[in-house]
This record gives sequence, C-alpha cells and structure tokens, in this order.
Amino acid sequence: MREQKYLIDTDENRAFMKSLTDDLLQFGHRFPSPGGGAYYLGDDGTPWKDRPREAFITCRMAHVYSIGTFLGYPGSGELADAALKGLAGELKDTQHGGWYAGIDAEGKPLPGKLCYAHAFVILAASSALLAGRAGAKELLEEALEVYDRFFWIEKDQLACDTWNTEFSVQDEYRGLNANMHTVEAFLAAADVTGREEYRQRCHRMIDRVLGWAEEFQWRLPEHYDSAWNPLPELNQDRPADPFKPYGATPGHGIEWSRLITQWALSASAKGEADASKYIDASERLFLRAVTDAWNVDGAPGLVYTTDWTGRPVVHDRMHWVLAEAVNTAATLYRVTGKKEYADYYAQFMEYLDEKVLDHVNGSWFHQMDRENHVIGTVWPGKNDLYHAFQATLIPYCQGGISIACAVKEKLFT
Repeated sequence: MREQKYLIDTDENRAFMKSLTDDLLQFGHRFPSPGGGAYYLGDDGTPWKDRPREAFITCRMAHVYSIGTFLGYPGSGELADAALKGLAGELKDTQHGGWYAGIDAEGKPLPGKLCYAHAFVILAASSALLAGRAGAKELLEEALEVYDRFFWIEKDQLACDTWNTEFSVQDEYRGLNANMHTVEAFLAAADVTGREEYRQRCHRMIDRVLGWAEEFQWRLPEHYDSAWNPLPELNQDRPADPFKPYGATPGHGIEWSRLITQWALSASAKGEADASKYIDASERLFLRAVTDAWNVDGAPGLVYTTDWTGRPVVHDRMHWVLAEAVNTAATLYRVTGKKEYADYYAQFMEYLDEKVLDHVNGSWFHQMDRENHVIGTVWPGKNDLYHAFQATLIPYCQGGISIACAVKEKLFT
C-alpha cells in the first residue's frame, strides 16, 4: 500500500507538495546575474557563470518568483524584479526589436529570435503584472506586440518558429513545441488582461493540433515544414536533440493534454466551447503517452521519445516529463473523477520521491538514464525551476485558469 503522502488530496500529500515548493524556491535564489539575465544553475544551485544566460530561463524565473510573492516566500519580489531587469536590459534587442535567445558569458548576443523564448516573455510578464511588479505592464504590451508582428501567422492559425536576429529572414521550420508554450502564454495573457482574442486563438491552434493527433494515433508530430506538412523522420540521426528530438515526445502529449483541458474549461465557462469533446481528446493524448512511455523498459520512469509505433527511442528520463505527468494526472482526475488518474498520480509521486528528488542538494535531477542514474548529456545541472515548481502547485489549482491567477486568488481544490 502506497504511503499517504503520494495520494492526492491527503493532508500528507499537501504537506509533501508544500515542502517541495519551498525547497525549489530556496534552491533557485542564486540565479540573477548583475544584469538580471538568469545564470544556468548547477547541481547544488550554484550558478554556472561560463554558460549563456538564456531568455527562456530568465522568463521562467520571473514567472516562478512572481508566483512566489503570492505564496509569501521571502525575497520573491526582488528575485522577480531581477529577472525583469534582465528582460528589459541585457536580453532585449533595442535595435531590431524582441529578445535575444540569450547572451554568452561575455555578454555577446546569441544568434536568432525564437518563438519559444518570446512565448515565455509573455508568460513572465503576465505573472509579473499580476504580482504588481514595476515595468511588467509595459513588458507585456511590448511582448504581445512583438509576438503578433513576427511570430503569429493568421492564415495558419499557428506561429512560426525562428527568425534571424534582425527579423529579416524567417526559418522554414515549424514546430509544435513553441506553439504549445504559446497556448500556455496566450491563456495567461487572456486571464490577466481580459483580451479574449488570445484565448480564441488557442481554440484554433488546438483544433489544428488535434487533427494531427488523430492522424498519428494520438502521437503528436513535433516537426513541420513551412506549409505545416508533418516531418515525422526529422532528426532521426539526432534522436536526443533537446528541442527537436526525433519521433513522438510523450511528455509533450501529456503537456498538451493539460493545456487543452485548461483552455476547454475556461472557454466552456464563457460559453464559447463544449468542453466535453476536448477533455475526451485530452484523455486520449494522456493515455497514449503514458501507455507508450511509463515503465516500459524494465525500470520505472517515463521515456523521452518513441517511434511512431510507440517503441522507445531515447530511454532517458527527463524531469520535465514527470512534472507534466503529475500535473496532468491530477487535472484529469479532478475533471473526470476517474480513479485511474489518481492512481497514475500516486505512482508518479512515489517515483518522484524515490528517484528524481535530490534529497541532498535540493531540486529535481533533470536527466537520468534508463536505469535512473543521473546523467547530463542533454540537460546537465538543474537549469531552472519552472516545470518542477508548477508541478507542486497545479495539482491543487482549479483546472480552467492559469497557475499564477489560481495561486494569487487562492483558487485551490
């Protein structure tokens, strides 16, 4: 029989989750550089100052510590402000607009402008605005304007992926990862600003994604050409690429499942959609992903990628996949009342405690091999808090609202 602390809605589980929240907020407090860009964090939370300071990590830290202010965690406001300083300063391209992908250790900009990073600027600014941080309103307005001008493609009802630094040449690659985080960011922006056009965009994006999901037996293609034709064999020779891995990524199927549920609940509450068919699709995505990925190779854990028959390709376990599995299992349990999702949640929590939590140095191990030994071939160290931190809160938040809004308004279950 599993310990009470792994079972959703027990007092023991709530206390366990709170201890994890506090641990993560303590672990990440050394991230700010003098210019505000986030240092990549090492195994014990020590900044790795020789690595680039990336925009998406800086945004994630602004988001996390903005939420930290609602939780009353000491110093959260100052840490959120430090990250906002980086987004207003060293990471911002004042010449061409938008935000650099990052800057190297000497402060030189990394090439390219990434949809992925710009989606996270929207998320960070939305959470910071909710937290009342100085400059957040202006940051959000600019982030939405830049995104709409360069990344949103109205005719596709989806976003492009990458430009050159000058915003003069658009890459032909299209990807679902950046669009998934765009849905997250647009939902947050709609919740915070009341601009419902961003929630409505999510509807159209989700409909397109679910069309591909059905076509590929609920395993989502990650990669596409400029006309949005799937490229299912892309990077077959580099299957463990951190942002463009070959094959299906079960963790993204799981993450899409939760975001689709969040959108469906919010849109249904406004009378704009029938939530039931979208929740059914969310269940299909989740169940396909965990059937393909969970405990399938002789050891506990969720594999990183599979081929198009569901056979594991990269057996490594990434912490973010587990974090999203915890979130989505809890969310689907609350929406459907089905015991199987509570059972999955308990299994994931037990595995988290036994294999993924670093009980010595804090935070979660970010990458492990198929035998659950810590490795760092894709994600060395513990670069940021975002996935793990959210997984300590989303299971107890109402499912139809963005996490920062839910925590601020205490919309817990």
